[in-house]
Amino acid sequence: MSEDNGTKAMRFDLQVISSWIKPGSRVLDLGCGQGDLLHALQKEKQVHGVGIEADEEKAAFCISRGLSVLHENFNEDVLYYPHHHFDYCVLSQTLQQVYEPDKLIQRLLEIGTKIIVSFPNFSHWRVRMQLLCTGVAPKNDHLPYEWYNTPNIRVITIKDFKKFIRTINATVVKEAALNSRKNERFGRVIHFLPDWRATYGIFLLEDGASINSVPGPEE
Repeated sequence: MSEDNGTKAMRFDLQVISSWIKPGSRVLDLGCGQGDLLHALQKEKQVHGVGIEADEEKAAFCISRGLSVLHENFNEDVLYYPHHHFDYCVLSQTLQQVYEPDKLIQRLLEIGTKIIVSFPNFSHWRVRMQLLCTGVAPKNDHLPYEWYNTPNIRVITIKDFKKFIRTINATVVKEAALNSRKNERFGRVIHFLPDWRATYGIFLLEDGASINSVPGPEE
């Protein structure tokens, strides 16, 4: 594993997430992996970051980079933080592995002023065509596992998530539909037919009706 060279070395969806986070913020990154986002945010935006990672090896690597990361499973452990302790809670490409996403997101809306959620879009046209033409569970760069060994316990579409947000006390402050390959640094924001053409969806959420403007990514 090698050190990153800043925001541009991160995969594309993390670059977009980073662009939404203000300098000096307090950030909680759930499922932080190797800590690329936290590392870039601390280095370039002087955030005060905490990560939670269930994989022991990845958590140890984060700590070796000087990051404050806890080796815990947030699917099982209650997040004991005060109300609005963080400015941003980040759940990046982890939602599909969460046991009770509704309860987790509602909890994050309590401990964070804003939360950022990203996930693979199961309604991408390639996924639809693969299921239609082959009749088997789709497998691609964004869903790389077989149905029997996948860590994903649910599939999500952009439309599904928008419908879900309407059922909880949350407001969508900002959203982006992205087209990029898994773990690649390059991609683009999709405006036309995002449900069909986007491989990932990203949403910035806030509790209640109070909305603060956040700078968006450059295309």
